[in-house]
Amino acid sequence: MTVFLRSLRALILPALILLPVPAMAQMCTIPADPAQDATQYDRPDDPWIYRGTDIPVDRNWLFGELPNGVRYAVRRNGAPPCQVSIRVAIDAGAINETESERGFAHLIEHLTFRQSRNFASGEAIGYFQRLGTSFGIDTNAQTSPTQTIYQIDLPGADRPKLGDVMLRVAGMVREPALSAENLAADLPIVLAERRERQGPDQRIAQATQEVLYAGQLLADRSPIGTVEALEAATPASVRAFHDRWYRPENTVVVLVGDADPQFLAALVEQTFADWQVAGPATPAPDFGDPQMPEGADPANPVGETAVVVEPGQARGVIYAVMRPWEEITDNLEYNRGLLIDAVAQAIINRRLEERARAGASYLFAQVQQQDVSRSADSTFVSFAPLTADWETPLAEVRGVIAAALASPPTEDEIERAVAGLDVTFVDMVAQSRIQATNQLADTIVNAVNIREAVASPETFLEVFRGMRDRITPQALLEHSRKLFTGQVVRGLYLTPEAGEATAGQLRAALLAPVAVDASAGQDLTPISIATLPPIGQAAGPVFRQALGTGLFSTTEQLEFANGVRAMIRDSDNEPGRVTVQVRFGRGRAAFSEAEAPYIDLGERALMASGMGELGQNELDRLGAGRKLGLGFSVGDGVFTFTGDTRAEDLADQLYLFAAKLAMPRWDVAPVERVKASMVLGYDALDGDPTSVLNRDLEALLHGNDPRFATPDPATIRGTTASGFREVWLRMLQQGPVEVSVFGDIDPEATITALSATFGALPPRHDAATGPQPEPFRAMETGGDRVVLTHAGDANQAAAVVAWPTGGGSAGLPLARKLDLLAQLVSNRLLERLREADGASYTPFAASDWPRDNDSGGYIMALVQMQTGAVDTFFTLVDQIVADLAANGPSADELARVVEPVRQNILRAEPSHGFWLGQLQGGTFDDERLRHLPTLGTDYLGTTPEEIRMLAQRFLADRQARRIVVLPRGGGVEAPSR
Repeated sequence: MTVFLRSLRALILPALILLPVPAMAQMCTIPADPAQDATQYDRPDDPWIYRGTDIPVDRNWLFGELPNGVRYAVRRNGAPPCQVSIRVAIDAGAINETESERGFAHLIEHLTFRQSRNFASGEAIGYFQRLGTSFGIDTNAQTSPTQTIYQIDLPGADRPKLGDVMLRVAGMVREPALSAENLAADLPIVLAERRERQGPDQRIAQATQEVLYAGQLLADRSPIGTVEALEAATPASVRAFHDRWYRPENTVVVLVGDADPQFLAALVEQTFADWQVAGPATPAPDFGDPQMPEGADPANPVGETAVVVEPGQARGVIYAVMRPWEEITDNLEYNRGLLIDAVAQAIINRRLEERARAGASYLFAQVQQQDVSRSADSTFVSFAPLTADWETPLAEVRGVIAAALASPPTEDEIERAVAGLDVTFVDMVAQSRIQATNQLADTIVNAVNIREAVASPETFLEVFRGMRDRITPQALLEHSRKLFTGQVVRGLYLTPEAGEATAGQLRAALLAPVAVDASAGQDLTPISIATLPPIGQAAGPVFRQALGTGLFSTTEQLEFANGVRAMIRDSDNEPGRVTVQVRFGRGRAAFSEAEAPYIDLGERALMASGMGELGQNELDRLGAGRKLGLGFSVGDGVFTFTGDTRAEDLADQLYLFAAKLAMPRWDVAPVERVKASMVLGYDALDGDPTSVLNRDLEALLHGNDPRFATPDPATIRGTTASGFREVWLRMLQQGPVEVSVFGDIDPEATITALSATFGALPPRHDAATGPQPEPFRAMETGGDRVVLTHAGDANQAAAVVAWPTGGGSAGLPLARKLDLLAQLVSNRLLERLREADGASYTPFAASDWPRDNDSGGYIMALVQMQTGAVDTFFTLVDQIVADLAANGPSADELARVVEPVRQNILRAEPSHGFWLGQLQGGTFDDERLRHLPTLGTDYLGTTPEEIRMLAQRFLADRQARRIVVLPRGGGVEAPSR
């Protein structure tokens, strides 16, 4: 670019974006009103969650207890602004069910949203949408084996709105309408959810649970329940479960958000203090303990084992060393022990990974200690064999673990693991000021579930750093031995082929003596970027300018003499957080069709293959004690590196990305490992309708272009390391480069680091491109459809209707309105197929509009349902399209879509990630910047008539592509054991 053109750019760029994004944000912290918010009940000096512990009380929380037994925790938090997160946790889940009640806890969760004291039947979803919540995201509930949680993340909260919401939420929990009519409406939805979840993953999870928790309630207490129990449910039996467990003493209410804690505490009292339930509380059932097998060797008490045959699934082994779960006193000493456990596990996992990289017979392996559903304290070991030989990798994994139990780790290993945890805790402290309200609320709910207290990030860091002298080789040896000592060892082998093993053979292998693997202990000397070759001669920017005023005054655009462009944005509202994004090349469009198999392979293996002097192990050493990321993705029209880092590690992060472009390394092992992973996982993509769509849909919606296809095993095996290098070397060398650094940065130090890395790159070549991706072609007649098949259950099907739209940044205002159109279709599908008919649990529609290509966009409606019902879906979609094209939505219907979008923008605006997402690509594409000021009005100003015209233009007037996924050969039977 000439100096003249740079000067011209300096003149015109600010004019494009002098107007800021519409100022939709508002100051909305809700203050306390002494006249309205006086609490009646005292809050003791020893908050209930800290009772009996020496963990310092986090004074940001206000804890209280009501005379009826309801406990609460409230806290002021302004991230995101104007939001209040509500959680009501009932201390009862699937484990609390009797045999005849299996699935009732989850069923009641659905019924609670159907109708209650202050909601007429079917009114709740629309009510919350009008307040700006997205159903299923901001408004949701979940049932686990031990808890049922109702959760509302309320945006734009003010005093009247929050007061009304709390009144309604309390009415939902306390007085749901458990009528025969509502049961008849919600039971099909629950059964549809159960049907859609059934598949290989669910069967494997159920089989694993039955083996690992044999003899305990958890073995057969999946929250989804059984068809028999659900179909036998009556209003009386469901009411009996509700009355037994939905009681004040089983309830914890959590409110976190942009409001004075005194006001929040008063709200809890006003809505829950008068809740009374007759009769004494029912004690929780005995969950049971893992039991040592009769006559077992206490040194190796192997118990239940199983072999599960699930066609198409990748092989895997899991075994667990299990101990009884015990409710502990959650004090500082207990947490010091957990931290030593964490260091011990990190060392073992690093050794397992290094063994895999060195050519082990397993793809990956991991150990993890976990307390599960108040049923067991377990140390899990899992790995994926590379072949049908599962015994060799089992011996290898056990050998690595045996080494950790035979000899203490080295000081270098300890220091590396400690440095990694220290970075994590430092980051937690830095982020604590902006921790999201929903995360804080969930923290309390989770702590209640596991019967532990909560500690501030500062406490975590202080405790960890204060105990460094206790993290000794001997202490780690002792903790490792305890982690692998228990009441019983249980295991399961998953295989796609019958006859590979028996439960007895797996048990014998776990009982067999193990040979200690003494290969651990490679060079762990820390690596510094300063010792590595420079990218080139540092060169500062030749152009630097702020993007504009106001919201853009802290965003600068840079250009270097080699053609690299950059954007930097300094934002202090996210302390310690920095995101680096590097966009380069032309993405999928740069590949020929013959090169297509290297796309997915590169997305997974490119960064692992190294850069300069750094292979995978060296990258690990470099990352010790640092916060660095090596994300890579392939877009339709661009490649992207992404790394989350912090200011002190920013220069190293930039060096790694620039080094990948300037001096890529081509280690073969990571490529071969990823190839093995892709081959092993491919057959699993045939196991159910969703997996088939994940495999095939993008190719179908892009004219069967192989660059959008999932390569099959034969194609993957046909790739080579030399071919990988040839293709990706060209990709790394071509096309423009844009670097974005957004977050808590020092702008001048950032520019210095950019000058030494991306400014030092040689000039880039123009990117050659293959054939442009084509939009999919609609079927010739409305009755035609593409039929795919799956090898899963006979009652599972999926159907898709898709309409081509467009793409390109020039069409961003149109793309935003198409988002609204798609959401309107989605809401209508949900209201009809789920809420009214119970035919599907997750129907939805969405719009995809690529910004880096001028074509390839689409609106898509997708549903999972029973095999014989897909024609109903197609008919309904046609009816929805015809009505929207003829009449458009009502004003209220459109408002239920627009308000959640408005609130999402409000909540996202403070984040630098929001601005990065909006501005990315803007240094080479002025259209992105030109359309940013209308972001808000494009959504908020959309009228019902505009939606009607868009529905006519893009849906009614365009022939849709219809895709069906049906069972092949009648589906599958239950897996063999």
